[in-house]
Amino acid sequence: MAHFAPRPEDLPGEIGVFPLEGALLLPGGRLPLNIFEPRYLALTESALAAGRLFGMIQPDPHAPAGPAGPGLYRVGCLGRIVSFSETEDGRYLLTLAGVTRFAVAEELAGVRGFRRVRARYDGFAADLAPAAAPAFDRDGLLEALRLYFRTRAIETNWEAIRQMPDAQLITTLAMGCPFEPSEQQALLEAPAATDRAAALAALLRMGGHGRGEGSGSTPS
Repeated sequence: MAHFAPRPEDLPGEIGVFPLEGALLLPGGRLPLNIFEPRYLALTESALAAGRLFGMIQPDPHAPAGPAGPGLYRVGCLGRIVSFSETEDGRYLLTLAGVTRFAVAEELAGVRGFRRVRARYDGFAADLAPAAAPAFDRDGLLEALRLYFRTRAIETNWEAIRQMPDAQLITTLAMGCPFEPSEQQALLEAPAATDRAAALAALLRMGGHGRGEGSGSTPS
C-alpha cells in the first residue's frame, strides 16, 4: 500500500467526528476502535465510502451542550482507517491512523445520527511532515515513566520502550498512559513535538509523585 501523504489542500473541509472521552489520537499514532453504536457504524461506513477519514475529538465538560450533544473541545485529530473487519454480531473493528490535527470552525448538521464539523487545518501543517525527533531528556522521561508505572502497578515491556525511536516513544506514551481527558487534550494541543515531550514528562512526574502506591488504575 502506498504511503498516505496528503497535502493540506487535499484534506476534507467537512468531516464526520467521533466524540469519545478519554480516547486520544495523535498524528502518527494508531488507535484501535470497537464500533457498535448505530451512529458510529454509520460514520465508519461513510468514511469507508469517501477517503476513509474521520475525526476523533473529546467532549469538553466546560463547553455548553448543543442540539447534537455535549460541547466539544476546539481541537481534534483527523484519522484514516488503515485496517477494518466486521464481526459476526455486526460490530466494526478498525484501526485509525492519526493524520493531522484540526480545529473546529463550526458544527454542521448531522448525517445518519453522527456529528459533523467544518474543519480548519491552518497552524497544523507540521503534522503532515515526516516526524522529527523532539528535543528532550530521554533518560529523565524514562525515569519519570518508571515511577509513574510503579505508582500505578502497571506492567510494561521495557525492552520495547527502550528500542522505540524518540518521536514514536512520545506519541505512544502520550496516547497509552491513563491520563485525565483534560491532560490528554493538553498533549494534543501542544504546539510541536518538543512541547508535547515536555508536557508528557511533566504529567509523568506529577502522576508519579501525586498518588499512593497502587492507587491508580491499569490500562485495559
